[in-house]
Amino acid sequence: MKSNIRLGRGLDALIRKESVPSEKPTRETQGDFSNDSVSKIPLKKIRVNRFQPRKEFRRESLDELKNSIRENGLVQPITVRQVENGLFELISGERRLRAVTELGHDEIPAYVLQIDSDTKMLELALTENLQREDLNPIEIASGYQRLIDECSLTQEQVAERVGKDRTTVANFLRLLKLPAQIQKSLAGGEISAGHARALLPLEDQTVLFRLFNKIARSDLSVRQVEKEVKQLLGKDGSKSRPLGTTVSKSISINTDNKPIIADIIDKLRRHLGTQVKINYSNSNAGEIRIEFYSDDDLGRVIELILGDQKE
Repeated sequence: MKSNIRLGRGLDALIRKESVPSEKPTRETQGDFSNDSVSKIPLKKIRVNRFQPRKEFRRESLDELKNSIRENGLVQPITVRQVENGLFELISGERRLRAVTELGHDEIPAYVLQIDSDTKMLELALTENLQREDLNPIEIASGYQRLIDECSLTQEQVAERVGKDRTTVANFLRLLKLPAQIQKSLAGGEISAGHARALLPLEDQTVLFRLFNKIARSDLSVRQVEKEVKQLLGKDGSKSRPLGTTVSKSISINTDNKPIIADIIDKLRRHLGTQVKINYSNSNAGEIRIEFYSDDDLGRVIELILGDQKE
């Protein structure tokens, strides 16, 4: 789904600035809802956000929020949309919802937005959560990838939605190329995003995991990891062929098999982090079109295609 709405300040783009609890009365959970007021909604009528990018909620942070709510009440209402059977679906505020639930509250103040499209719901929920600072790097990267895959956004559009520059989005997306074990370590805070990015040029899995284990064992800094990676790739910084691999055979593609073509396009798009199209002529010749959005983006795509080679 493509949209020109920028949510650079989160849900402020959809909620009027005067819509704060101290200025507007709350409504009961019946009848029509608008963005002009805060409604008190029973907790039993709220279902969690299916599109929540956050996978981990730290107990310490949740307990701090509960203490704050005990002392001062809930300062920031959650945001929901109304769905079928009088129920509501959470857009943002799952930590607040969890906190008041654990405190034994029966209801919670909420902004109710009119959102009919699941795709728009996904985009809004992901964008709102990605603008927060308490997501780990893998949650952020996965959120960006979902916006690309499920909302048909380009990297440039994702960057615009979340208020980041395109290079930042591209750097996070690259983290998803790492093996699952390393992604888990990054998500758990065992290594930093800087360590993870430094490991990306290593294609040989044995070499990659050897250095990954050394980071934890020897408490290597990011600069030390970058130095070791450069040494592993050769003194000139060029990328050698991964150990134990052979030259790939050329792939013969049956152009009548559309699912294969779609799969190839998807793999190219994920690898390059941008939109890719394959166009065929009647003679089975054709072209591969790769989009880029700036000189820096072109350089990034070329680097991925050529394997980070240097003269």
